[in-house]
Amino acid sequence: MDIQIIEFDAPAIQLGLDSLAQILADSVTDGAAISFMAPLRYKDAALFWSREVQPEVIAGRRLLFGAQRRGDLVGTIQLITAMPPNQPHRCEIAKMIVHPRARRLGIGRALITRALDHARNLGKTLATLDTRTGDVAASLYGSVGFEVAGTIPDFAWDPDGRARHATTYMFCRL
Repeated sequence: MDIQIIEFDAPAIQLGLDSLAQILADSVTDGAAISFMAPLRYKDAALFWSREVQPEVIAGRRLLFGAQRRGDLVGTIQLITAMPPNQPHRCEIAKMIVHPRARRLGIGRALITRALDHARNLGKTLATLDTRTGDVAASLYGSVGFEVAGTIPDFAWDPDGRARHATTYMFCRL
């Protein structure tokens, strides 16, 4: 499989806005618990990337990586590096999204491996994340070294708004 992991700078986010919005909207429609409710309008998905993520990338507080397969953007992951003054050794993994048609192809593993490698290169020694309890991504996170720190019940609504789910916090020593 030919997967290429790229890092997005601010201009690349703007150029890739259509693909980024499509991945996000389609993933939420498919049930991904990534802070949005379904249906997620394409316009709102695009605003997330341009108003929430792009300014953080410009400020150097966050990195955005994308996975390309056969020239198409099929996944993203964010590495939040700006932490409070007493946590300079830590980073956060956020919004790992793989398009529904590209799942189970090793894309998530490639994305998280790249993000963790980059964190190590920055001198980070601890990475954290949270995931919907029971989500299929939890086993992937465990396989790359994340351990469960704890679970919070009724943390967020499922994207369809029918039920609340727990979230599991995880950590990885780098």
